[in-house]
Amino acid sequence: MSASASARTDSVPRPETRRSLAVCALIGMAVMAGTDEIVFHQLLGWHHFYDRSTTKVGLFSDGLLHTAELLALVAGFFLYADLRRRRVLAAAHARAGFFLGLGAFQLFDGIVDHKLLRVHQIRYGVDVTPYDWAWNLGGLALLLIGCALFARAARRARTEPTT
Repeated sequence: MSASASARTDSVPRPETRRSLAVCALIGMAVMAGTDEIVFHQLLGWHHFYDRSTTKVGLFSDGLLHTAELLALVAGFFLYADLRRRRVLAAAHARAGFFLGLGAFQLFDGIVDHKLLRVHQIRYGVDVTPYDWAWNLGGLALLLIGCALFARAARRARTEPTT
C-alpha cells in the first residue's frame, strides 16, 4: 500500500455505531417522555407523574419529569451534533436507537410506573385495561421496530467493506 493510500484511509473516520445507537436512544426516551408529559399530563390532564399524594405534589412531580426530559433532550442533541461534526454518525444505528428509546420508555412507564410501582395510572375512574393494553402494545411495537432496524443496521455494518 502506498503512503498516500495509507494516509487517505487513516483520515476516513469510522462510524461509531454503539455511540450513535446510545445517543439516539437517549433522544428517543426524552421524546417519548415529553410526549407523555405534554399529551397525557397537560393537555388531557389524565394523570400526573406521581398521583399517590396531593395535586400539588403531582404537579411538582410533572415538573421534575419535564426537567429530566428536557435535560436528556439537550444532552442528546449535543452528543448527536458531536457525532455529526466528527462525521462518525452511523445513521442506521441512530434510527434504531431512536425507536428503541421510544419503546423502552413507553414499556418501562407502562409496566414499572403503572403496574409495579403504581405511581400513576393512565386514567382514573374508568376501566384502565384497554388503555394499558394500548399503551404497552404501542411501546412494544416501537421497541420491535427498533430491534428490526438494529438487526438490519448490524447486518449491513458486518457486510460493508472496511477501509
